[in-house]
Amino acid sequence: MTASGAKMTAKLILGKEVSAEIYGELRKRIEDLKSRGVTPGLAVVLVGDDPASQVYVRKKGEMCEELGMKSLIVRMPAETTQEELLAKVDELNNDPSIHGFLVQLPLPGHIDEDAVINAISPAKDVDCFHPSNVGRMLIGDPDFLPATPAGVQQMIVRSGIDTSGKHVVVVGRSNIVGKPMAAMMVQKGAGADSTVTVVHSRTRNLAEITSTADILIVAIGKPRFVTADMVKEGAVVIDVGTNRVDDPTHPKGSRLVGDVDFDAVKEKASYITPVPGGVGPMTICMLMANAVRAAEKVVG
Repeated sequence: MTASGAKMTAKLILGKEVSAEIYGELRKRIEDLKSRGVTPGLAVVLVGDDPASQVYVRKKGEMCEELGMKSLIVRMPAETTQEELLAKVDELNNDPSIHGFLVQLPLPGHIDEDAVINAISPAKDVDCFHPSNVGRMLIGDPDFLPATPAGVQQMIVRSGIDTSGKHVVVVGRSNIVGKPMAAMMVQKGAGADSTVTVVHSRTRNLAEITSTADILIVAIGKPRFVTADMVKEGAVVIDVGTNRVDDPTHPKGSRLVGDVDFDAVKEKASYITPVPGGVGPMTICMLMANAVRAAEKVVG
């Protein structure tokens, strides 16, 4: 409730709007690179035929073309050996027309994901998974930032939300979202300077902690896990989760929901991201930003 007693309804932070702003800035940087004889090149390696990965890879390729970047999609069969994949990684490491690339995860079970990530040149590691890039991010001197956490940070900053001295609670401790998100928000500087708490599946009194958050970032992979009683009045709520749940009323028989009980929490939060339409579009956007940055570093 607001001071007047009226119900608060959160302002939506939409990934499509924030990413459109960033794409506008990237187009200018890409034109500048092209004027200097360089077309940023991004490659994606897809091993096997995981349906979600196929969709994601296709979207990356489409966005590259829309921005005027070089796009290369390398498709390899599920039975590809680790040696064959590492040879392809080495080839891309040494291809001057490719400034950044990633190997789409998950990989088939017989391939060691860590070995593949470690083989990618840190200078081309646009996913920011290489231990060298993770370490640089942690000490506050990054070449690249991981795409989804970077997208979350841009959504917060570009919505005019002050983070300095605010209590940020990150729900989830994955290497892809939770840990890097916490590391980024605790840094010195704009869009950070926060006091950060990380909670996870083993945290005691989790709801007590989340309800103290000024900014609550949820990436735990459980549909509608965060309920209204776990959120402080007026908090900023960023929902990174994407879960498919059964819904007989939907044409497909199912629909996407986040890790937050959106309908209830939006009546308490000051800002909130919907699912779908919130954080989702930001991941590819920030991946493109990393590829452009990689090209700029080559040009100097």
